Amino acid sequence: MSDESSQDDKDKNGVPVLERMMEILSSLELQPAGETIRDLSEQLSVPRSTVYRILNTLHAHNMVQRRLDGTYVLGPRLLSLASKVRSEAAFDLVAVAQPVMKKLAETSGEANKLSVLDNQAVVVVASFAGQGQYALNPAIGQSFPLHAGAASKMLLAHMEPEIISKFLATPLKKYTPRTITDAAKLSTELNRIRRQGWASDRGEHGGSVWAVAAPVTTPSGRVIAALSIPYLAADKENDERDRLRDMVIDAAAEISSRIPDI
Repeated sequence: MSDESSQDDKDKNGVPVLERMMEILSSLELQPAGETIRDLSEQLSVPRSTVYRILNTLHAHNMVQRRLDGTYVLGPRLLSLASKVRSEAAFDLVAVAQPVMKKLAETSGEANKLSVLDNQAVVVVASFAGQGQYALNPAIGQSFPLHAGAASKMLLAHMEPEIISKFLATPLKKYTPRTITDAAKLSTELNRIRRQGWASDRGEHGGSVWAVAAPVTTPSGRVIAALSIPYLAADKENDERDRLRDMVIDAAAEISSRIPDI
């Protein structure tokens, strides 16, 4: 079947403008830093005028936001919609995790967050703010790339091997000088995470923000989430970082012990 015939069939089974809208939203999802009209037009092979009209409509409904530099990012309305879905889909997991997360925030003094896979990204479904002077406050609904960050790498490491291979074959965006963008090096890092049972992030997504993460698993050993503690690197000595690592490992294990097999 020719590409033209495939496109005809696609258009017959859907609404073309909605197809374009979803393509634009999906592209913005993969580029949290934002994209311009020109970027989207070239990537999607859609006329700029069409991209402009769709973005204007999405902007009017707060589905996207336009920044001062002319780039577009996903808007707050999507977070509102997503929270309604996740409150149902992840309710049991969040309900089980919250008491442990609250205790972890109190004993560590640092923030912690629970993250799950969401298509080609990792999203925060629960968080607790830390009590320390420089503690962070992760936002529920915040999205992170698969290859940058402790929680992200933990979840990526436990995806199906063929999915990991396909992901490593794609271009990996460099968010900071510490972001791992070389496929071979990232593969080695994922192997290390699987062996040691925890993941660390030394400024891979935000230069001054480090993190440590541990897996949340079902009784059968399937990884369904990652619990992580993000913190400001300048505020911690090595022994304190080790303490946070041990605490997040213990907390993730406690959450895992409360989860029924699903």
